[in-house]
Amino acid sequence: MATINPYLTFNGNCEEAFTFYKSVFGGDFPYVGRYKDMPSENPLPETEREKIMHISLPISQETVLMGSDSSEAFGQATQPGNNFSISINAGSEAEATRIFEGLSAGGTVKMPLNKTFWGALFGMFTDKFGIYWMVNYDYEQKQY
Repeated sequence: MATINPYLTFNGNCEEAFTFYKSVFGGDFPYVGRYKDMPSENPLPETEREKIMHISLPISQETVLMGSDSSEAFGQATQPGNNFSISINAGSEAEATRIFEGLSAGGTVKMPLNKTFWGALFGMFTDKFGIYWMVNYDYEQKQY
């Protein structure tokens, strides 16, 4: 069964924001990844290397607050209105594919649903109503 979580995008201050959220909600970060940790054919500018690629903070058993910094090296600039997405974590590869294909119909795919270096099937799109979505299926069912 799919779960839905908020995904927030920041303009270079993701770590500061999540440290603040952690001070309010408590808990620990099960994963913190930086852009320098991501495999890439192209070298990243020094200004991008320490930015947060992905961070997560469990809020409850059902809800995880997730986020990242935008990276101009990947053509993403944070602006009001594009700084949050709905992240769906599917229970199976088939469910992820069905949800991705269904919700992206008539919309704009930003990243096709594909296997990733972090061991998941992942894709991003904007639906036909202008809502930003991410679909993820973890092959190892890790907690992000």
